[in-house]
Amino acid sequence: MARRLPVAPPTPQPVLDLEMASQDADLAEDWDDAADADLSAHGAPREIERRELLVPGSAHGQRLDVFLVTGASEFSRNHLKHLIEEGCVEVDGVLANSASRKVTQGQRVVVVLKPTAQSLAFVPEAMDFPIVFEDEHLMVVNKPAGLVVHPAAGNWTGTLMNGLLAHHAGAVNLPRAGIVHRLDKDTSGLMVVGKTLVAVTSLSRAIAAREVSRQYLALVLGLVPEEFRVESSIGRDPATRVRMAVVPSGKSARTDVRRVLVGEWAPEPGVGVKADQYLPARPYSGVLCTLHTGRTHQIRVHLSSRRHPLVADALYGGPPALGMLRQALHATRLSFEHPITGEMLKFEAPLPPDMALAWQTLSASPKIEAAPL
Repeated sequence: MARRLPVAPPTPQPVLDLEMASQDADLAEDWDDAADADLSAHGAPREIERRELLVPGSAHGQRLDVFLVTGASEFSRNHLKHLIEEGCVEVDGVLANSASRKVTQGQRVVVVLKPTAQSLAFVPEAMDFPIVFEDEHLMVVNKPAGLVVHPAAGNWTGTLMNGLLAHHAGAVNLPRAGIVHRLDKDTSGLMVVGKTLVAVTSLSRAIAAREVSRQYLALVLGLVPEEFRVESSIGRDPATRVRMAVVPSGKSARTDVRRVLVGEWAPEPGVGVKADQYLPARPYSGVLCTLHTGRTHQIRVHLSSRRHPLVADALYGGPPALGMLRQALHATRLSFEHPITGEMLKFEAPLPPDMALAWQTLSASPKIEAAPL
């Protein structure tokens, strides 16, 4: 006997409209595939619904998942395929187990439409995050390390976007709740967020036009030249999708780097390091990076490509050092023209405690006079 599908009465709910209202936000900053996956689901219902569909002659011979898209267009085909695999679809009273099976005219298809993980994630969550500046048009936040900016696989709750949705009512009507650029989870520092559609559009265009100045402080392995520029295109690493890499087919990217600190450091035996694990002192540098583009992981990729990975950046080969437990990267300066008033706004955020201590440790270490050209 075929297993029956669970039945739940449809319960219409208000839908969060978080679709992109303008293509400019896509120009402003690269976003991880995981964060962008299935954007249509942001507007999908957040309640379970049981829906019955009759296969018309025009759909005869279609794949089951393709047919379901026509009857549940608010969901992506990928999500509907998952529902088939989870046993949420019946054809003529028999549980369907293959998305590729063909439907026949006159068949009755019943689908239990479960909400997507994405749609469940786009809910307000009250949280404290440091606000450096705020008016009715925009806000500048000093994101702490460890805070995810945008809901994605593995981080569907507790993100900055969830906090923004709770912070002001207008965020629900904005693409990505007003976020126009992004910092990695373990990168700290300054971000600008729009609070109106006009501000979001204007800020996005300004970032795309390279009119927003962003500077970062980083601690890296090795002695770096006093000043240098990296202009290498960045794309998805063909070997490991969680990484980005310098690849010819990638998007153009430019980072300017200036050395501001050099020194040597070695772990001390007895402070979490066994005697046989002791390493000789190695050189490290403190650098100021100026972004001219905003590619995913740009500074991390560019510096690691020059054999100067960020301290404690395990993804790109950066060794743990100077007491850092996360990548040593902080967005320290941000300046841009206010999209409404035209006033030039400039902000600076001091290093957070973990990175400030690491910086101080390196500053107090034996100095190295010159870096190789």
